[in-house]
Amino acid sequence: MVYDRNGAFLTQIGARDAARIDYGYWPLREIPPRVALATLALEDRRFASHMGVDARALLRAAWRNLVGGKRREGASTIAMQVARMQNPAPRSLGAKIREAATGIALIARHGHEAVLAHYLRLAPYGNGSHGIAHAARFYFDKPVEDLSLAEIALLAAVPQSPGRMNLFRESGLALARARAARALAFLSRETLVEPAQIALATKQLASLRPIGAARRPDALHLSLRYEALAREGLIASASPHDPRIGATIDLSLQDKLAHLSRRYLALWRAAGARQVALMVVERGTGAVLADIGSSDYRDWRDGAIDFTRALRSPGSTLKPFVYALAFERGALEPTDLVADVPEGASGVNNADGAFLGPMLPRQALANSRNVPATNLMRRVGLEANFQFLHDLGLHDLEAPAESFGLSMAIGALPTKLEHLMRAYGALAEDGVLCDLVFAKEQRRRRSIRVMSSDTARLVTSMLADPLARLPSFPRYGPLEYPFAVAVKTGTSQAYRDAWTIAYSRKAIVGVWIGRGDAGAMNRLSGAASSARLAHAALTLIHGAKAGEIETESFPAPQGRVPVEMCLAGGRSDGRCGETLVEWVRPQKAPPPRGAMEIAAWPAPRDETVELAIMTPEHKTHVWRNPELPAKLNRLALRASAPGSVEQILWMVDGRPFRLADAGEPVYWPMQPGTHRIQARLPLRPGASRTVEVTIE
Repeated sequence: MVYDRNGAFLTQIGARDAARIDYGYWPLREIPPRVALATLALEDRRFASHMGVDARALLRAAWRNLVGGKRREGASTIAMQVARMQNPAPRSLGAKIREAATGIALIARHGHEAVLAHYLRLAPYGNGSHGIAHAARFYFDKPVEDLSLAEIALLAAVPQSPGRMNLFRESGLALARARAARALAFLSRETLVEPAQIALATKQLASLRPIGAARRPDALHLSLRYEALAREGLIASASPHDPRIGATIDLSLQDKLAHLSRRYLALWRAAGARQVALMVVERGTGAVLADIGSSDYRDWRDGAIDFTRALRSPGSTLKPFVYALAFERGALEPTDLVADVPEGASGVNNADGAFLGPMLPRQALANSRNVPATNLMRRVGLEANFQFLHDLGLHDLEAPAESFGLSMAIGALPTKLEHLMRAYGALAEDGVLCDLVFAKEQRRRRSIRVMSSDTARLVTSMLADPLARLPSFPRYGPLEYPFAVAVKTGTSQAYRDAWTIAYSRKAIVGVWIGRGDAGAMNRLSGAASSARLAHAALTLIHGAKAGEIETESFPAPQGRVPVEMCLAGGRSDGRCGETLVEWVRPQKAPPPRGAMEIAAWPAPRDETVELAIMTPEHKTHVWRNPELPAKLNRLALRASAPGSVEQILWMVDGRPFRLADAGEPVYWPMQPGTHRIQARLPLRPGASRTVEVTIE
């Protein structure tokens, strides 16, 4: 049985076969005396005086069966029932003889007490429950030692006919109460229990019922997850004498977030959204507090799919790890400029179709610009990024990195919500990657450091900076909170998936919205949908009230100092315009007199420079985005030329491609293979050196 962190029943895990679910056989350390008395009162009153077969009971049963009557008597003793439960067979005279012989052998070899204990471990108590220890938990949520006499009598009545005496049905409960009353009457008549206890038990029996016929919460995906964890050997009860599992889940929070998810999903159904998944992980422990796989398991719109475990395109949610690896490898500094320009974009466009020009890494990541991210991935290397994403647990693919190309940075590499939650946990926990924890008894892998604390805190500060998100994401929208939150959204190609991962000092929240058939939604982005649900969920977890603002922030990168960076080109009085705060190493910090100026973007080439191709570079490898239509997989061509040159003729593989103005970028539809590109002057001598480009 699985219980949530507050002791509420969550589910139980059983062995499945074609006909039923079997919840196993709980061990019984010792037999409580009153359990033995009530069981023998109904099943085998002369158990202590025979050697496995009750001759008097057999003669009585034979006579009654011979005389007639609709109901047949079997006269099976406890030992014979154990024999039948261990080797089930159709009821026949031959089977009865074998059970009798086996019963005699069991008593002779093991003794009466051991056989009775084994019966109490095996006996069926209905609804898949076997053994008195399991039945005590299943029906009354208490250990067998704590059962009252009335509860013991009621359970002792069931094994004779578990189907007829189903305690979750009124008719079955009434039959079980009547049989339990006979047990109490026998115990009273034989003075085996004090009269006061019998009187109390008789009174309680009249109104006794199990604690709820439908105790399992409406969280079937969660139940199936615990079943999978148990089958994989990742969780098991700590004690063989108490087969309970303590889940990390908070069912109260799970229920609130499930209702919240359905309410928000209803807002976006008209835009084509059909399903939602949401996870919450506790900061510091990795404990999963909520795990919602879909809007409802019974929802005909793919509700039976657990979308926390489904492979989907992650959109831009992998970008923070591209930046993290670049910082780790020394390929990027927070004060560097990155290019959000058409040139060198390798056919990649931004989601808004615009380019913001040169910008700080903080701005590029917070604005979720595609071009800088893909260029960073190219600079550090495809294989290095592919391996880093593997080390973070975001994929376990054996395919070569080249099969995904630079588009890995913008959603071409499929992953799962649960994997994203674990990877973002490394950013939230100062670069240490830990397993998600679903139960206190869970087997966990050793935590590993996948990035430095400096990198993790630096990326976190960028994801938590509302000013850095301008102009792509306006202030005071769903990405801004009254407390410190690092947040990243993602939208896959054609709006098939909308993601948001957000973490605060308390929790990490992950939200996915989309469709089970991988169909497109109507321009429903992560910022417009899943970010709103994540905001509501994290606000609920924090218990934040309207108008309240917390001043606590994320820890600063150790060994760095905050410096104001000038963003605009300055003002006429020589002072900064807009600024952003960046964390830099002390040796690179400016004097305290003012803000640090961004290094100038490369100036235009001098008029006297020879005709030369600026982009692409020689020996460039370019990977096409598999999710883009062929006509959008374009390579930007641009050349520098003296001011006297008005037009340039672009040659591809020795053939004229396009005549264009000298300062105009030209876009060539990429084709697989190795190509030679040259810029020439039309109608007169003059040409650039040939640039070789390989397209994959």
